[in-house]
Parts: sequence; structure tokens; C-alpha cells
Amino acid sequence: MDERVKFIAAYLRGEISVSRLCETFGVSRKTAYKWIKRYSEGGVAELVERSRRPRSNPASTSREVKSLLIATRKEHPFWGPKKLLAAIGAAYPGLTLPATSTIGHLLARHGLTRPRRPRRRTSPYGQPFLGYDKPNAVWCGDFKGHFRLFDRTRCHPVTISDGFSRYVLRCEGLRHPRYEPTRDVFEQAFREFGLPDAIRTDNGPPFASTTLGGLSHLAVWWIRLGIRPERIEPGRPDQNGRHERMHRTLKAEATQPGRLDMLAQQARFDEWRKEYNEVRPHEALGQKTPASFYEPSARRYPEEVPDPEYPPHFETRRVNDAGFLRWDRRTYYLSWCLPRQLIGLEHIDDDRWIVYFGSHALAVMDPKNPKVQPIPSVRATSKQRKSKPGNRTASLLASADESATEPTSGEEQ
Repeated sequence: MDERVKFIAAYLRGEISVSRLCETFGVSRKTAYKWIKRYSEGGVAELVERSRRPRSNPASTSREVKSLLIATRKEHPFWGPKKLLAAIGAAYPGLTLPATSTIGHLLARHGLTRPRRPRRRTSPYGQPFLGYDKPNAVWCGDFKGHFRLFDRTRCHPVTISDGFSRYVLRCEGLRHPRYEPTRDVFEQAFREFGLPDAIRTDNGPPFASTTLGGLSHLAVWWIRLGIRPERIEPGRPDQNGRHERMHRTLKAEATQPGRLDMLAQQARFDEWRKEYNEVRPHEALGQKTPASFYEPSARRYPEEVPDPEYPPHFETRRVNDAGFLRWDRRTYYLSWCLPRQLIGLEHIDDDRWIVYFGSHALAVMDPKNPKVQPIPSVRATSKQRKSKPGNRTASLLASADESATEPTSGEEQ
């Protein structure tokens, strides 16, 4: 606005031509004459920026159609734009109706929609993933979708397979996908086949949670056993593709139809697993069986689960029963899944400490901040994977500083 007033003042003085004025103010001749015309019609007030919105829009939704859409929505509050479009189109065949996106905007403007609450997600962890280069390098675990048995009970099959050989270690039907029965299944597999280097799962319970570092009771147990938890990205089942492909075969051959009860269904699972491992040729294995490639792990399951080990320069403290850590006369809340667990603290600078559980960096403690700053668990780039330990620490601190400025899935109320 100031530049336009200055332009008109210079124009009224008549000292230089309009062309020179355009060069001085950096505008075109068309814009210059537009300002001059507006000033001559209404003075300085006409130099204000005007709306570029068209005065009319032939394609706009009529007032009658808007009223009809709003009235129908109020009559059926759970109908979305697609159902409203179909119902009104059937009732009024000759009526011109807007697109579903336009109907959605209309409903939102009139307060007839409720914004969807964002889902709290946990970040992928343990990336970059380990390779399937040998038996027991990576086990894959997941729950295949539940289904009903003949007695109307739900069966939730939890499956474990070896990523290298495709050998199905466990296929157990559970009544509920909870921590305790899932741990029992993994413990049976550990006792029979030994311990893997890593276990790859999705981000759902009981494998992960939205607490600090995405840890769960199951992941804490694995870390204490020296097993690396790996979690795929949300919406990326292809990152656990070998296991998902096995689920497709499992569904086709062992779940349709469901058996009489859980006992009969488990017998079918055991029969299917034996055939899948020892009889059925696998194309990815050169038409050989998974059993011909698998061998148990040399790492045996310990009778007593040890605490994590930390480097000598780390300070160690034990979290209390409620998940709080007492440090330097202050109390920090860490996580509900770390009660009585031994954590490691690495001193960085300015009294800041990185909190570790095993080899997993979880957060940064700063005496200036009453809460720990979660370190986002993100996929490392190739450059970060090759970086030196000092550079890795700087990267962790930078990630924690970024996460402190916005809510993350690791924060708890």
C-alpha cells in the first residue's frame, strides 16, 4: 500500500514519465495504469488490495442443494458424503449434486463432522534391519488375523518363523493377543530352538507400545536376553514380507473352515506346521523344504534372565516400581514397562545424559527440563550407519532437541 501511494505521488508531480516510474517501482505498465485509474475514481482508498474471488461461479452448489444435504445429514448423522450423495441422487434423479469432497467441506463448515482423533503410533525401531544371512539371524513374529471357531470362540494365531529358512517355529492359537500368553509361546520357542539375534514384528501390542522408545514388556524381556527388537514401519507389511506370505498359506490351508474348538484347531495348526516345514517344497528355497535349511541356535535360553550390560564409563541406576528414575536430586518418569529394570546413563555435556536400556538409546535427561526428551526411533541413513560413535551421539542429541519442540508418541501424560 505504501509503495502504491508513493507511485501515485510521483505520478502527480509529473517529473518523469510513466515508463520511468514503472522501471523505478518495478511494476508493469498495465499495473501502473490500473493504479492511476483507481486513484482517479476514488482516491487513495481505492488503492487497497481487492479480493480476486470471482463475483459468480456457475459451477457452485445451489442454496437449495446445500439445504437438502444439511437436512439429510441431520436426519442421518452417521452418513458420510458418499452415502448422502447416493441417497439424494436416488431420491432426486434430475438434481445436480456436487462431488463427495465438496459435500465433506460443506458438512465441516456447518459443524456436522467430528475431526478424527490422530492415532498415537510408535516409531519403527531397530533399523536398519539385520539381513537374513543365516538361520536365527532374524526371527519374524506376528498375529495372523483372528477368526471364529465352530463353538463361536475367537482364535488369535501367533506365529514365529525363521527369516532365513522360512521354518515355522511356532503357530499357536490364543484366545487373546495379550502379553502373558504371547510370552509363553516365545519362551517355548526359545527353549526348543535357542535365541535369535533379532525378532522383527509390527508396531501393535504386545510387541510394541506408545511409551518411551516404543518399548513393551515383551521387548524389554527380549533386550535383556540379548535379542534386538526390530519393528517395521506402520503400513509397510512388505518389510516383513516373508512372514506375511507364510500367513497367506496358513489362512488358506489351516483356518478355513475353523475347527470345532481351540483344541481341535491347535491340532490342525500342528499338522499344518509339520507339513509346511518338512514336506511342502518352497519355491524361494529351490523347491526344498524349510527343515533342510534350518538348524537351532547355539545361544541357549538362560534359566535366569540377566540384566543388560553397559560400558564402564556408563552410570547405572535401577528404575523404581512405578517407572520413575531418581537422579541428581530429581525424579524423572521413564516408562511403565521398565519397573525395576537396570538402565545406563552416558554423560554428554552440560550435565546432560543419554538414557539407555541395553544398547537402545531412549531419551536425553537435562536438569533444565523436568521431563526426559524422547529420542525418535527413525530409520538411519547409510551416512548415519557409517558415522563414528561421537557423530552418532551428536545425532541422537539433535533428534532429542527436535522432538522436544513437538509432541511425540513416546511422551506420556
